[in-house]
Amino acid sequence: MTNKQLEPFVVNVSEADLTDLRRRLKDTRWASDPGNENQYYGISTSYLRDLVDYWIDGFDWRAAERRINEFTQYRVEVDGVPVHFIREPGKGPAPIPLILSHGWPWTFWDYSKVIRPLADPASYGGDPADAFDVIVPSLAGFGFSTPTAGDMNFWKIADRWNTLMTDILGYRKYAAGGSDYGALVTSTLGHKYAQNLYGIHLGHDLPLNMFNGDAYWSLGAMPEGVSGELKDELVTFYETYASHVAVHMLDAQTLTHGLNDSPAGMLAWLLQRWRKWSDKNGVFEEAYPRDHILTNATIYWVTRSIGSSIRSYRNAVRYPWQPSHDRTPAIEAPAGFTFLSGDVYPPGTTVDTRVTAFENGPTRQWFNPVYAKAHPRGGHFVPWENPEAVIEDVRATFRGLR
Repeated sequence: MTNKQLEPFVVNVSEADLTDLRRRLKDTRWASDPGNENQYYGISTSYLRDLVDYWIDGFDWRAAERRINEFTQYRVEVDGVPVHFIREPGKGPAPIPLILSHGWPWTFWDYSKVIRPLADPASYGGDPADAFDVIVPSLAGFGFSTPTAGDMNFWKIADRWNTLMTDILGYRKYAAGGSDYGALVTSTLGHKYAQNLYGIHLGHDLPLNMFNGDAYWSLGAMPEGVSGELKDELVTFYETYASHVAVHMLDAQTLTHGLNDSPAGMLAWLLQRWRKWSDKNGVFEEAYPRDHILTNATIYWVTRSIGSSIRSYRNAVRYPWQPSHDRTPAIEAPAGFTFLSGDVYPPGTTVDTRVTAFENGPTRQWFNPVYAKAHPRGGHFVPWENPEAVIEDVRATFRGLR
């Protein structure tokens, strides 16, 4: 295995950037917000202001930096794009390399709970035979994998991940995992580079052509004749996911001007996603401590990556995915799935019906599934909200593929 052009990386945000952030937060011009105590209209001023006050006077970014820097990190240029990643060598008789891709508005840090248990299973009650060399990059255009030319999308990122794993890190064969936007990156690897993969693991069963339709900004209309509980769940689904897809697709840069200038505004946009996409059966504040929220928000702010991360949606339309072959299934690499039943996607499913819904649903034809399991705890942010499920299912998926 080779290690070409690797640049050790340590997170060290300048004090000037942190001072500017606190100044901007203190100078926030707060919006009037009558009748929004239950946050019917979105994140309330009172809820946001409490978190901003903590960002100013309570949150310790330097402590967050120290936690991040406990992991070995690198940055390397991959086909003209700077790529930041954590690399945790496996401890076992034959660790296989595993690259894990996060989503939006995630950061690489949302995988922090699973990295060491996957790399060193024996230290966490597991079998050392299940060890992985764990690679967790920041998606191109996100966080410390910036700046880019502004043209990144999921399939372009997948091309760079394959180059990173094979040409730069020198792995002959590797595994890949991902959720949310990272599931599209991972599935692209499973489609285009299946010959290089042991297999893939996914937190979401998203089709690669999901943004190729005429109404690319839409999650679809309410089906006719739907009523009762299913209609309520569909409404919840649209209320949860429709707004960011439409705005990111149709007004990516327009939105960026405000979010890049106002940390409070940026936090509100991110926070609403984290709140609405987290476990529908859980308590958000328990799953998402303020320090974790603000660690991710600070990463977006100090790297000025909110705009390039948002643009990854529109770029999926400007540079549409095209199949690399016409074989069936399109995603040939063996695939394992972790489904968390506190997610509102797909609507109408429970922990008892989620796997069956996948097996009988429209996305099944895309994949070559070898493992699937639904878990009762956790929402859309799979490795953060239920790391134990991810650890269990990643090990199970690749146990027979090594």
